[in-house]
Amino acid sequence: MGLTPMDIHNKQFSRALFGYHRGEVDDFLDQIIREFEQLLRENARLRDQVQLCEQQLQEYRSLESTINRTLVTAQEAAEEVKANARKEADLIIQEARLQAERLIEAGETKARRLLEENADLKRQAAELRAQLRNLLRGQMELLDRMLPEKAFESTGPAAPNAAPPPAGAGTGPAPGVAGRPKAAGEP
Repeated sequence: MGLTPMDIHNKQFSRALFGYHRGEVDDFLDQIIREFEQLLRENARLRDQVQLCEQQLQEYRSLESTINRTLVTAQEAAEEVKANARKEADLIIQEARLQAERLIEAGETKARRLLEENADLKRQAAELRAQLRNLLRGQMELLDRMLPEKAFESTGPAAPNAAPPPAGAGTGPAPGVAGRPKAAGEP
């Protein structure tokens, strides 16, 4: 700064004939000195304030930078969480599909086994029916041989006090008729 309040205070003007009124000039110079000092103080205060504002601005910029980095980190973390969630969901879906396939395969296997068992049971039932028919035919033939029809025609119905058939008669296969094969677990 080129001019100071001291420069103004120490300034001497040369005297001229009919010059300015010395008292008025001195008063005016005193007023200029006071206002100039006040302006200098205000200027210093404003410089301090600007410096403080610049410091605060630097702190805010640093804070803004930190916040931006934090936001970027948070966004990256959110993206990573989403990606991990997608991967986990895909794994869960894949595992569920595999489990469903295993269950379906197990169900199909069980259904095939049940169908085979059903076919075996039908075959066994048919064999048992055939054996039962053969057994009944044999028993009918045995009855026909033991009791000819003529015996019923002449005598009429059997007497109530008739003797029971001989022991062993009517049980077991008839002579020459094969008995049914025994089922598993049958004595």
